[in-house]
Amino acid sequence: MPLIASTPVPRMAGPYPKRWAALFVLCLSLLIVVMANTSLIVAAPDLTRDLGLDASQLQWVIDAYTVPYAALMLMLGAVGDKYSRRGGLVTGLLIFGAGSVMGSLVHQADAVIAARAVMGIGAALIMPATLSLLVATFPRSERAKAITAWSATSGLAIALGPLLAGRLLENHAWGSTFLINVPVAAVAIVLAMALVPPSRAEGRGRIDVVGGLLSVVTVGALVYAVIEGARFGWTGGPLAGAIAAALGLAAFVPWELRHPRPILDVRKFRIRSFSGSMIAVLMFFFGTFGALYYSTQHLQFVLGYSPLDTGIRLLPLAGAVFVGAAVTGRLTPRLGVKPMVVAGMAVGTAGVLLLMRIDPGSGYTDFVAPFALLGFAIGLSVSPCTDTIMEAFPEHDLGVGGATNDTALELGGALGIAILGSVLNTTYRDRLTDAVAGKLPGAALDTAKDSIGGALGVAEHIAHSPQGGPTQAQALVSAAHQSFADAVAHTSLIGGIAMAVGTGVVALVMPSAGRSSSEQEQPGRVSATDTDTEPDRDTGETQGTAHGVRSA
Repeated sequence: MPLIASTPVPRMAGPYPKRWAALFVLCLSLLIVVMANTSLIVAAPDLTRDLGLDASQLQWVIDAYTVPYAALMLMLGAVGDKYSRRGGLVTGLLIFGAGSVMGSLVHQADAVIAARAVMGIGAALIMPATLSLLVATFPRSERAKAITAWSATSGLAIALGPLLAGRLLENHAWGSTFLINVPVAAVAIVLAMALVPPSRAEGRGRIDVVGGLLSVVTVGALVYAVIEGARFGWTGGPLAGAIAAALGLAAFVPWELRHPRPILDVRKFRIRSFSGSMIAVLMFFFGTFGALYYSTQHLQFVLGYSPLDTGIRLLPLAGAVFVGAAVTGRLTPRLGVKPMVVAGMAVGTAGVLLLMRIDPGSGYTDFVAPFALLGFAIGLSVSPCTDTIMEAFPEHDLGVGGATNDTALELGGALGIAILGSVLNTTYRDRLTDAVAGKLPGAALDTAKDSIGGALGVAEHIAHSPQGGPTQAQALVSAAHQSFADAVAHTSLIGGIAMAVGTGVVALVMPSAGRSSSEQEQPGRVSATDTDTEPDRDTGETQGTAHGVRSA
């Protein structure tokens, strides 16, 4: 039997008056979550040197954040819906800040990995809360603009993280890149309590705990398997992770189909606009995060830029995001969602493919156009995709909707770094082995093949070694630069092909019909501007609303 909601909250006379200030707080919270990944990319060389990390440990310093972040979002989004979305945001910021402090103080690889995992748990609370609070706070007439600002913030964070981290690394150790988050999180907590309205879904009923746990197992095992399998092959742990993910999914889908209040109604994937948008978000961040992962290494290790210089040189990406966001705000209501999304994916594909031109003689100017195209693609298309995804969820599942969108985003980024990073490393290793075979002792060759940073370290040692000298060292540096440039070009071809296939799939899946997602009604959605006691079409519950804002 459907549960009957408690007495509806009296409706406000108009939209929440501080909604634009609240949006600033939500975007600020989003900013540090995304920056936590991109800032670490430029700090990776310092981390590697100071902690003596091998390639696997460095990969897990980055990905320890991703696994709990992606795995827990769906479950924690549902918890926020039931109890308090603002409470979830504040709790997430507290956990995120605590993990950041921990990461700045420790000096062992395992401890840094643990700190990153704590930050990932906090991020899993923050991300779905930001999007669900946005949709709950803004009336439908303004929601597309708010989501565009939210999406643009993601693009800004991609470039701002390396810039701020690079500035700190000029005069401070890598631990300072963790501390970037602490004052921002503290300010966001204070402003959230003052400006963000309390919100939760009335009468949501019990959380589908079994479905939530199955989602944690499925997504967590999948991300782990992809990260480890892409680097070490599909045996042992990665194989076990892939099997666990398959079994989890096989149990999750029928459970959700039978459950009267599933944590995620998997029937939504029959909605072509929803499925197409999910694929598009995943592929955008697959290409963007993968390309940034190896491009920033090229800028630092081959072109010799400092972390700060690298961060500055990513600014064209951030600027292009805002240009794309301005364009999509004007054109999406006129042309519809599908043309904007497909056009954006085509532009992003071109950006990745342009990196195929990279060779040892390439300078920074060869990266400007790819960065600008990737940023423009994100600004142009991610906002319509996010709006479409959120429109598929009724009011009582806004947190789950935000978590679903953000899981696609994070899973895409993880896949991009893991798969394209694996292609990069394999290609680099093969090229360098061919170039220096028989010229280095076994241990030195193994270190040089492990990463370009390792090769440059070996070259520095050879330069000061009685058995070596500057000439031999320079030969190794040249071979490493050539091998890495070849790897960047080859990896960009693979990434571009994947993006092109994704573009074709989205073009086939998304419906062509006319109206923008912000203008389309989805069954089950109770608008912030609709009658307060309109029955929920999915459950028959009565939803009380004050323009989407509820008492926590």
